[in-house]
Amino acid sequence: MVLTALSLFPFKFELFGNEYHYHYIFETLAFIVGVRLYYFYKKGIVDPISDENRLWIMLGAMLGALIGSRVVAVLETPEVIHHLTFSILYQSKTIIGGLLGGLFGVELIKKIIGVDIASGDIYVIPILVALIIGRIGCFSMGIDEPTYGIPTHFFMGMDLGDGILRHPIMLYEMIYLVLLIFLFNRLKKVEMINGDHFKLLMVLYFLFRFLIEFIKPYQSLFLNLSSIHWSALFIFMYYYKFIIRISKRIIHQQ
Repeated sequence: MVLTALSLFPFKFELFGNEYHYHYIFETLAFIVGVRLYYFYKKGIVDPISDENRLWIMLGAMLGALIGSRVVAVLETPEVIHHLTFSILYQSKTIIGGLLGGLFGVELIKKIIGVDIASGDIYVIPILVALIIGRIGCFSMGIDEPTYGIPTHFFMGMDLGDGILRHPIMLYEMIYLVLLIFLFNRLKKVEMINGDHFKLLMVLYFLFRFLIEFIKPYQSLFLNLSSIHWSALFIFMYYYKFIIRISKRIIHQQ
């Protein structure tokens, strides 16, 4: 459906005669707020992992995220692989790849420094809040950010800058992330194994991204599934024991 009215997207600001997306501001703000929240939550617990090892773990997470976000993002558009440049690699990034790479970066560092304690639960709320802030920036970019949805007649369809009503994928995700914050705040009162909160976050977030990918104009990587789909399937296999265990617990509680 084509609209005649001008779209508000993308939102930009002017600086020294040049226009910039607000996304860069929100991306930086997301990182700052996420780190501050981590230290806020850390004050309220007795952390079995030393401060030094926490720093190594965070370093592993950041390096893994840096690599993973680029690799998965490049695979979202397989045709660029044949003419891949450093510029394309640097500009390409996706949070799915960041989480996936960060996970393996952490596990690798933990093996190197000899930490065998689950370390992810403290990051759950900071990650969710940072994601919401970052997604506000993505949403403000409209179709300039390749996260928009396919054309739709759904009542939430929006003109994101090209005159076509599309699924506002980032708006859907922000709503979902807010619901996850409420869920994990409720789960603080539920007795769970250390590390289960982070595993649950990964499974639920990757499940959302797997499903929402079908209403995006994605490119197939293999078997008509995108790199996001395959990343999600990998996470489901990686955490299959946890998924089975938590599913049995839910069934027994009903």
